[in-house]
Amino acid sequence: MGDIIKERREKSRRRKQLLAQTLGVSGAEELRQILGTSDIPVKKSNNAPCSRSDHYDYSPKDGLDEMVYQDSSTFLKGTQSSNPHNDYCQHFVDTGQRPQNFIRDVGLADRFEEYPKLRELIRLKDELIAQTASPPMYLKCDLSSYDLKNLNCKFDVILIEPPLEEYQRTMGVTDMQFWSWDQIMNLDIGEIAAQRSFVFLWCGSSDGLDMGRVCLRKWGFRRCEDICWIKTNIKNPGHSKNLDPRAVFQRTKEHCLMGIKGTVRRSTDGDFIHANVDIDLIISEEPEYGSLEKPVEIFHISEHFCLGRRRLHVFGRDSTIRPGWLTIGPGLTNSNFVPEIYANYFVNDQTTTGCTERIEALRPKSPPPKGKGNVSGRGRGNFSRGRGRGR
Repeated sequence: MGDIIKERREKSRRRKQLLAQTLGVSGAEELRQILGTSDIPVKKSNNAPCSRSDHYDYSPKDGLDEMVYQDSSTFLKGTQSSNPHNDYCQHFVDTGQRPQNFIRDVGLADRFEEYPKLRELIRLKDELIAQTASPPMYLKCDLSSYDLKNLNCKFDVILIEPPLEEYQRTMGVTDMQFWSWDQIMNLDIGEIAAQRSFVFLWCGSSDGLDMGRVCLRKWGFRRCEDICWIKTNIKNPGHSKNLDPRAVFQRTKEHCLMGIKGTVRRSTDGDFIHANVDIDLIISEEPEYGSLEKPVEIFHISEHFCLGRRRLHVFGRDSTIRPGWLTIGPGLTNSNFVPEIYANYFVNDQTTTGCTERIEALRPKSPPPKGKGNVSGRGRGNFSRGRGRGR
């Protein structure tokens, strides 16, 4: 028993020493003062030893009817970690700094610094996308009354960014007309989606997770992914300024549902999709209070994944006009869309970006179905025979 007591006391001493070093004090006495525990009486058990800082006596007879703690420092000294301040969830409670603020290398520029092949793959794909992108076109229109069939085109990728009523509660947005999920569902997205196509639908973080799936089914899509945007607050730390009354926790994320239409297989349709290039997580700074801006990375994800060149952004704004995309919505200030000119960008079935030998060698590939091999003549080793190879 004596050895156990010595071992526990030594661990307690090392914890105190480490905590004192972390907090910048010289010893245990100063540590008690800075933690506010110097005047707290300690009741030791007769059966098990403990240090002064391990247990507290809360009995009313000592005149301590209520304990008041200013922060979480008192509770961190029992951690087994070498750094007692790595509890980022408690750090958020104390300071408002979200745990995701401390994740490293989340930006597009430095994410692949330690992975040269993946970095080269992303660079080559971005160059190919830029070379094959059609000039940016945009159309200011009232989507509640505009007939999407007038676009006179079938799209491979459709990004929908509806002004949800949820944003009024959570983001403080008041200067625009909000849409209910019934109105969003009535958009004729299925009529402008190509036979093989994908939709990306921003759906907020509450009831949109369910209603977004209903919209995908109505439009003829199957949900295949849930892309999650984790919002950091490095530039403006603090707790949410406008808490959703229906939320149990503070919400620091948002979802974008991805749907698929038609038969598209990862192992055989390499002429149309490049799976496994990006991940389903976006970590970026939360926009300013009252802003509806979404991370630009959603464009990169859709462009890297789908090789289709006919891309539509619904509910776009001037800030989201982008080469290779047709942007429509009431938030635009001007229009340059002409259906005939837009259709000419895809003549002779030039509807995909194509691929290169180097990209094909670098990109992650899914294994073919067991016992079937490469059945369609498309994909992994035969990308050059794909439909409508790019210019």
